[in-house]
Amino acid sequence: MGKITKKRKEALSKVDRTKLYSLQDASALVKEIASSKFDESIDLAVRLGVDPRKANQMVRGVVTLPHGTGQDIRVLALVTPDKEAEAQEAGADFVGLDEYLQKIKDGWTDVDVIITMPSVMGKLGPLGRVLGPRGLMPNPKTGTVTMDVAKAVREVKAGKIDFKVDKTGIVHASIGKASFDADKISGNANELLQTLMKLKPSSSKGAYIKSIAMSSTMSPSILIDTKVG
Repeated sequence: MGKITKKRKEALSKVDRTKLYSLQDASALVKEIASSKFDESIDLAVRLGVDPRKANQMVRGVVTLPHGTGQDIRVLALVTPDKEAEAQEAGADFVGLDEYLQKIKDGWTDVDVIITMPSVMGKLGPLGRVLGPRGLMPNPKTGTVTMDVAKAVREVKAGKIDFKVDKTGIVHASIGKASFDADKISGNANELLQTLMKLKPSSSKGAYIKSIAMSSTMSPSILIDTKVG
């Protein structure tokens, strides 16, 4: 077992592992214990009372974080020539079609989100084995397959993220940076939690939100009271 660093010991000493913190208190504390030289990401892990193996209990959705993600999201717009100008004006980092399809086929995946049009999805099918495992395959449910390419690009750049419950029943999402003030962290976290509540499957029985944990890239987890409104 590796040696616990001085910073890690200090962070652990400030977190009461037996306590359920309010969203605001957790947001303030996670800032306090994020002590790395780089701007750490703030993540939320929400354990849901669902069985992801059942199609009617799969929780998946999108949310626009009111204060953004704090990240420079690299967007690739795979569009036909008539849509290239609007994608570029909206802020897409890479715009094109066949040349980027070939680059992806050759192994290039240096982007965070791919946005495309319904008419292009047929060309993306063969690339599923490359894009799927990386979470890059566009999907109409997340708004990344659309005719309104400009709107989709602007929303992603502004802080729109998609999430999906994993096979253990947990939703993981990055909700900001340690440089955010506590109000922005808690505001983003609350927006995600409220969105999850709206997506509760009717077939889910018992407690829906079982636990909530907030952490930064290098910090221990802070447990949050599940009664968050």
